[in-house]
Amino acid sequence: MDYKQHICNQLNVEGVTKEELYALLCEPPTPDMGDYALPCFKLAKILRKSPVMIADGLKAAYPLDGVVSEVTSVNGYLNFKLNRLGMVEETVKKILNEGEKYGASNIGQGKCVCIDYSSVNIAKPFHIGHLSTTVLGSALYKIYNFLGYKTVGINHLGDYGTQFGKLICAYKHWGNKAEVEKGGIHAINELYVRFNNEATEEMQAEAREYFRLIESGDREANEIFEWFKSLTLAYVQTIYDKLSVTFDSYAGERFYTDKMQPVIDELEEKHLLQSSEGAKIVDLEPYGMAPCLILRSDGASLYATRDLAAATYRKNTYDFDKCLYVVAYQQNLHFKQVFKVLELMEKPWAKDLVHVAYGMVSLEDGAMSTRKGKVVWLEDVINKCVEKAYTVVNEKNPDLENKEDVAQKVGVGAVIFGALYNNKIKDIVFSYDKVLNFEGETSVYVQYTCARAGSVLQKADGIGEYTVTDLTDEEFELAKALSALPDTVLSAAEKYEPCYIARLCVDIAQKFNKFYFNCKILTAQTENVKNFRLALTQATKQTLTNALSLLGIGIPEKM
Repeated sequence: MDYKQHICNQLNVEGVTKEELYALLCEPPTPDMGDYALPCFKLAKILRKSPVMIADGLKAAYPLDGVVSEVTSVNGYLNFKLNRLGMVEETVKKILNEGEKYGASNIGQGKCVCIDYSSVNIAKPFHIGHLSTTVLGSALYKIYNFLGYKTVGINHLGDYGTQFGKLICAYKHWGNKAEVEKGGIHAINELYVRFNNEATEEMQAEAREYFRLIESGDREANEIFEWFKSLTLAYVQTIYDKLSVTFDSYAGERFYTDKMQPVIDELEEKHLLQSSEGAKIVDLEPYGMAPCLILRSDGASLYATRDLAAATYRKNTYDFDKCLYVVAYQQNLHFKQVFKVLELMEKPWAKDLVHVAYGMVSLEDGAMSTRKGKVVWLEDVINKCVEKAYTVVNEKNPDLENKEDVAQKVGVGAVIFGALYNNKIKDIVFSYDKVLNFEGETSVYVQYTCARAGSVLQKADGIGEYTVTDLTDEEFELAKALSALPDTVLSAAEKYEPCYIARLCVDIAQKFNKFYFNCKILTAQTENVKNFRLALTQATKQTLTNALSLLGIGIPEKM
């Protein structure tokens, strides 16, 4: 049950919506004050009464029921105490009954969400800069599926541009088929870097010609390009497999080559296309934006042209209710322009396009440049995390079986969690020591908590019957945190913020460990208390397992 929503449904405040009341509800600083509190100060201006009078009036009108057992008015705050026994019993029962479905819903049934994420560039490194778009998009994909939506994951490949002419030129001059086959993406990247460092003017002209040949359908140029593409996709798939990332479509920029002209024609028909120094633009100055460039003076298309075609194709193909673009905040203007052009084209679905912007990721020693070869490969970051995880796990538990598998889950989980724990818009400086800290706000801490809960359950002879007759503060606070998962998943979807789930995981882990150290479980004073605490332990393990799986993180049985 969403207890905050239940409380809001019982409150009637003239001129204030249930949604606004929900946003105001918070947790008091100490449990003895109540489980939830409504500060009435923001209501004073609307109702033209003092916060104290508002709180007193709402207290008198509130109908006590089996969910809320006590309501108090204190200095302008309306405090609510839940029926703790009923709430805990209902929460634990619900989690154990629903199992891996706990936290899910069918709110998205009959609706479609398209999510554009990762969008790797063919023949270029899969570097740490791709981490956020990949794991953020993947988490949203899993979250929307969990909520019953038909979710379409799209990897909008960067497979169009002059760099492919440069690569073919570099390969023709310096490449060797056997060496490129063996070296894969790394060998291709070396050719790209060498071209940018050593190419003559003559080679630059040659590269432009090779790109023209690709566009015109030249057999040899396209065979080399498709070969580079297959090597790139084979490589990135190994990274996706480690991160538990999947896609339903790999339609990239090149896919829309024959789909741009109808969009351009429609812009012409609706008198939106204007000439500017030989180029074709849509004037967005009246809307406070620079012009959206549709065609260069030489007739070449741009990112905006292809994104307009892609959005139209996705609407026609999937009839989405929402289409998300998980792309760095540096592209804010680009997406504002594209969305505005579609709005001017009178596409009613333009309002359903959302740019899910995120901050940049770098290591502690700074950023990177693909062109100069200074690049931090995501593969290397993952491998280093796994190696460090193995060392830590081996030190803590040298007799542990399957240490390699445990290290893989811990290391990969640390990379994902490190990128998802903070609000998406924040820039991240990735620290190996920080993300692998067993005591910090990390996935390792959460995974270790799950393993601890699993160890307790393994030592027990099952969970017998129980009745909740009394509660410690630790038991109640843990159950209350567990009850928050369904609402947290909904909030994560609504705000495009998987960090809500990551933070709930840490909160639950902290409260479980407090419960674990302060409340005897296997040696509880009575069989009834023992069984209840085992059930609470099982509910914790299940909730954390469900929550971490939405982020793409696995849980070792032992650590």
